[in-house]
Amino acid sequence: MTAITLNLNSIIKLTSEQFYQLCEENPDLKLERNANGELIVMPPTGGETGKSNSTANAQIWTWNDRTELGEVFDSSTGFTLPNKADRSPDVSWVEKSRWSALTPEQREKFIPLCPDFVIELVSPSDSLKKSQEKMQEYMENGCRLGWLINRKKREVEIYRPGQDVEVLQSPLTLSGKNVLPGFVLNLQKIWN
Repeated sequence: MTAITLNLNSIIKLTSEQFYQLCEENPDLKLERNANGELIVMPPTGGETGKSNSTANAQIWTWNDRTELGEVFDSSTGFTLPNKADRSPDVSWVEKSRWSALTPEQREKFIPLCPDFVIELVSPSDSLKKSQEKMQEYMENGCRLGWLINRKKREVEIYRPGQDVEVLQSPLTLSGKNVLPGFVLNLQKIWN
C-alpha cells in the first residue's frame, strides 16, 4: 500500500485551520499536506517500521531527558512548515528556545515551525524519491540536520543545509554532532 495524493485545489483550498480540523475529525487517517496544498494519505506502517520508529524515538528521548536541550516528537505530531506544507516526521526534535517561544495555543495544534532535527525511515510503502524530496523540503524550511534511514538497503542519507547529501552504508552509529550535542543513535537496533 502506497501513499495517495489528492489534489482538491480546484474544489477547495483548505486553510491551515481547516486542514487541522480535517485531521482531528479523521483520527484514523494519517494525513500530510504538501506546499501545493495537495493532501497526502499515508498508510499505517508495518511492524518492523513501527519498531524502528520507536527505537529511534526512544534513544533521542532518553538523550533529551538527560540534556533538556529541547523537545522530542513522535510521528503523530504535525508541523506547519514555513512553505505552508504540513508534515509529520517519523522522529523530530525542536531546540528548547524555539519551543519556549511558541504560545500555548501554537503548542496545542500543528506546530508552526520546521523541526531542528528529523528522522524519516523509509518503509516498504514509501517512495525513496518522495522521501528524499521531503528531506530536501525540511532543509529548505530551516531544519539543521536530517537522517533518512533505509532499513532494506542498510543505508543512511544525511542532510545538512547548504551541503551535499552524505550517504553511509551500514553505519553502526550516527552522531548528532553540533545539532544534538552528545547524541549518538545506535543503528544496530534498527538494522536487526
